[in-house]
Amino acid sequence: MKTPNEKWIKFFLRIAIATAFLSAVADRFGVWPQQVSAWANWQSFVDYTAVLLPWWPEQVVNACAVLATIAETLFGLLLLLGFQTKKVAMLSGLLLLMFAVAMSVSLGIKAPLDYSVFSAAAAAFAISSIDSRWLEIG
Repeated sequence: MKTPNEKWIKFFLRIAIATAFLSAVADRFGVWPQQVSAWANWQSFVDYTAVLLPWWPEQVVNACAVLATIAETLFGLLLLLGFQTKKVAMLSGLLLLMFAVAMSVSLGIKAPLDYSVFSAAAAAFAISSIDSRWLEIG
């Protein structure tokens, strides 16, 4: 069902997911002040990635931290620009769902619920389902 506000809803969801991705990446590189940071530096993020993937060797954990950061940066920028929005939103939803599952298995279901990871994944999938286009390129 198409609503008159559909383009605004999609735009808001795009900006919310994009800025969340980019804020998390900025945190890994110490852009945010220490008192408001989750990680504040790259090594703390890699250590957290190891907590989420305890069954994998260190080299794989390091590669996953790098790949997650590349994906979040790329998806964040592409969602901001509105480039290939349907595809990027679907991939964003899958990435967030993988985070949520890893958090659930390693830390328990409360962690991804408290950090709204399932909600963010649902929002990304919602973006991919909205056909209206506004302030999008390509």
